[in-house]
Amino acid sequence: MTAAVLAWTLAQLAKGQRVVLASVIATSGSVPGKVGAKLAVSMSHEWTGTVGGAGLEMKVLQRCKKLLQSRHQPFGEVLRFGLNKGAKGYEVTPLDSLCGGQVTLSIEVMIPMPHVLLMGGGHCGQAIAASLDALGWQHSVHDTRSEFADTSLYPRAVERSSAAVESFFENESIKSLNRFSDVLLLGHDWSEDQQRLLKLLHIFNGENLLPDGIEAPRIGVIGSRSKWQAFEKTCTAEGISQHLLDAVVCPIGLNIGAESPEEIAVAVVAQIMASYKSVDVSASTWRV
Repeated sequence: MTAAVLAWTLAQLAKGQRVVLASVIATSGSVPGKVGAKLAVSMSHEWTGTVGGAGLEMKVLQRCKKLLQSRHQPFGEVLRFGLNKGAKGYEVTPLDSLCGGQVTLSIEVMIPMPHVLLMGGGHCGQAIAASLDALGWQHSVHDTRSEFADTSLYPRAVERSSAAVESFFENESIKSLNRFSDVLLLGHDWSEDQQRLLKLLHIFNGENLLPDGIEAPRIGVIGSRSKWQAFEKTCTAEGISQHLLDAVVCPIGLNIGAESPEEIAVAVVAQIMASYKSVDVSASTWRV
């Protein structure tokens, strides 16, 4: 059972879904679930495994679902339940049960590792890819110039594409784009980046009600504020809603005075890490 629950958990993480894993780590007295019993719940509220059934399992499922609802919840906790409505003791939650024992569980929020789509394979894209590799994160690359999306420059890329922008997005949806945590527009040609942005936002604009458990990737655009103002004007004229435009980060990167591609990579990856770990960097300004 443990192997099956862990395999299911890894499969959900690979799909870009957060998962909460509950494990029985200690017991005393009579309890339905033994040490090592596991239960996992995904963002879509699918679940597998068991920690013992009955009222205990219902309480654990409720807690797992609550942890999945907010990015600002703790990433892990330990809970102790007394399987008797009269149970007492330090940090023991009583349950309406006649088992009489106690069970202690660890509950861990597991977040899929970032998978960044680099839309532009030039100097900044290459430097960002190297930083992502150092962290053990995944990346894919798209550049309409085939020589900037090949294995020599991106040997560890999950996906490589040199298709035209229109062709790249032809069969994409929010659900398929969910394989990426972030999409960074780093193109050598501003008009290509604008085309990519329009394609992305039109997809999101047409799917305001996301399927359960599906989150749209974060979008970042490299460039100046004046470039963004021009992009925003074009997108508004194309019917893109303001709330989607407000969610796009431009310019990208924490304000650390980055100038070289390698320094820019540090600033950009740090920004992604802050979002990934739900760290508030609102006091900082963005600059690249």
